[in-house]
Amino acid sequence: MYSDNNMNSSGSIQKRIFFEMNNIKKSFGDLQVLNDISLSVCEGDVLSIIGPSGSGKSTLLRIATMLETMDYGDMSYMGEKAVSIVDGKSIYAKPAKLKEIKKNFGLVFQNFNLFPHYTVLKNITDAPISVQKRNKAEVEEEAMELLRKMGLEDKADAYPSQLSGGQQQRVAIARALALKPNVLFFDEPTSALDPELTGEVLKVIKSLAEQHMTMVIVTHEMNFAKNISDRVVFMDKGVVALSGSPEVVFGSDNERMREFLGKVAH
Repeated sequence: MYSDNNMNSSGSIQKRIFFEMNNIKKSFGDLQVLNDISLSVCEGDVLSIIGPSGSGKSTLLRIATMLETMDYGDMSYMGEKAVSIVDGKSIYAKPAKLKEIKKNFGLVFQNFNLFPHYTVLKNITDAPISVQKRNKAEVEEEAMELLRKMGLEDKADAYPSQLSGGQQQRVAIARALALKPNVLFFDEPTSALDPELTGEVLKVIKSLAEQHMTMVIVTHEMNFAKNISDRVVFMDKGVVALSGSPEVVFGSDNERMREFLGKVAH
């Protein structure tokens, strides 16, 4: 774990930036989806990204996790450049370096994306064993511990189709954690769940926050974002319209923010 901290000029500890992106731009044809987006997340912090549908939140997350390429901007993990600006153009690092950089993050999708033909245990252990080449017995022991924390210890031999949506999402979180990421991204982790199942997933994410897991969460759960986040980013029409502490963002007089909150409250 990358936990080196620096002292700032006032003598207090300044947290290390685990993830940073600057001046991100992205268009699909003539449609500009992201326009000059910059954000960062420090060690142990929770950053929530909120905003109306079509504001660019999920595209931003796909760029952060390299499922989508940016048109312009730069991006770093743990101080290592994944994308650099060279002569006015964004240049991705070489494949071997990107492969190493990708080990820094995990991603939890809104639709779980579990392998249906794998058991719960194999879903969690497959990548650490086959990709990270770690010891099978050690990985399986850690996976069982993760399942215990998720309240799913008795589901190790079950298949995804035998689980509720909330259970599947908790398995997906365990799978992401099994890779020991420095940063965990969530793309609307409860949007595919019935309201009664949402709470159990939010409870798991809250417990991770209490353990100081560094997280970036795209969410439409406003009370959750308000209570769990160190910082909140409000996106609107492809730009960061508002950014700051939950108190600042949710208490803002920003007209678009007030309009957005009025809609999601009903």
